[in-house]
Amino acid sequence: MQIKVLRQSRLARNTGWMLLGQALRLVIQTMYFTVIARSLGAKNYGAFVGVVGLVAILFPFSTLGSGFLLVKNVARDGQQFKKYWGRALLTTFLSSSVLFALVVLFSCFVLPPAIPTRLVMLVAASDLFGMSFAELGGRAFLAFEHLKWTASINVLLSTSRLTAAIILVALHHSPSALQWGNFYFGSTGLVAVGALSLVLIKLGTPTFSFLRNAAELREGLYFSVSQSAQSIYNDIDKTMLARLGTLEAAGIYGAAYRLIDVSFAPVWSLLNAAYPNFFRAGVGGISATIHYARPLILRALGYASLVATLMLAGAGIVPYVLGSEYRLTVEALRWLAVLPMLKVVHCFLSDALAGAGHMALRSVIHIGVAVFNVLINLWIIPAYSWRGAAWSSIASDALLACGMCAAVVVLDGRSKDAQGGRQALEARAEA
Repeated sequence: MQIKVLRQSRLARNTGWMLLGQALRLVIQTMYFTVIARSLGAKNYGAFVGVVGLVAILFPFSTLGSGFLLVKNVARDGQQFKKYWGRALLTTFLSSSVLFALVVLFSCFVLPPAIPTRLVMLVAASDLFGMSFAELGGRAFLAFEHLKWTASINVLLSTSRLTAAIILVALHHSPSALQWGNFYFGSTGLVAVGALSLVLIKLGTPTFSFLRNAAELREGLYFSVSQSAQSIYNDIDKTMLARLGTLEAAGIYGAAYRLIDVSFAPVWSLLNAAYPNFFRAGVGGISATIHYARPLILRALGYASLVATLMLAGAGIVPYVLGSEYRLTVEALRWLAVLPMLKVVHCFLSDALAGAGHMALRSVIHIGVAVFNVLINLWIIPAYSWRGAAWSSIASDALLACGMCAAVVVLDGRSKDAQGGRQALEARAEA
């Protein structure tokens, strides 16, 4: 009982740190988004989110799951930190270098000619290198449940981008997407250096080794594939809108989706705080991770329902904040208001599967939804523009929530049947 109380208090404390960080980040991100969306205008903002969406698809492969393995192994044994931290750094540098070249190559075929290659290079370098190393720094602290430092890195990233946006607007009255790309690159790079330095000071130096067994490589790849699939059904519609529709449509839809992401920040706080505990609970199998996830899902659903109500009621203020170019974002935001509730269900159940060691199944579900999203977008975006993208997002998140629910129910049932069979055999043996 005492251990349970300690764990609950640690979760509460860590959730508090993440909530504080996310509250600050929420305010800062809202300001940053408002400054950038308003100053760039729908067309330039559409070009920027189109590139970001393309990079986001390959972004999860920049670490090849090494951040996931770092949290999993260090959460169970803190002595493993130096080894897994060194592996994460090496893996990320090598993988990001290859992916950078691939993004630049793919952009020539996927993005419209109006988007300059230099913008693609700046965003790719920012996210594949800068964001990846900053995220690894946050995961290093997450593994030890020092979430005040994870929260600090997240806040620092948002603060640096807001500062860069303010400087951009001060220097350029009507900045282009390319001009913002330069500032985006610089601000992200500074945070990456700061995050790595903080880990070095607080947690220690890494031990570099290229050796990774096949099981770890496979598990890390499953994680990357799963994360990439999530990025596809979250972000590919923005890139496809830029290519199959117009940059203005991509800007309208991208602004609405960005507001959804910002509103989901408190739930991400809870997910991050609970993440190491899913792996500890996972020692007891899928039933244990479901039992751990259930009350968290109920709390998060209460918040998500409130957010959906507020978005439906208050979407009309968006053009007054972002400008008249974004008047259609009102309708887009109201369509997307249901997404936070769907995301709550599939995000927590995804972590329940991961904690219990079912990464392969989780990856298959994510891949299936990603393929569905791409195929439906090929038809629905040319026909219905950003409205089609909104409808496909709702359908994809609903399908994912149903898939995750079905997976945990089936696995839990099998686990209980197996446990009942073992108990029956033991009873016969005793008799």
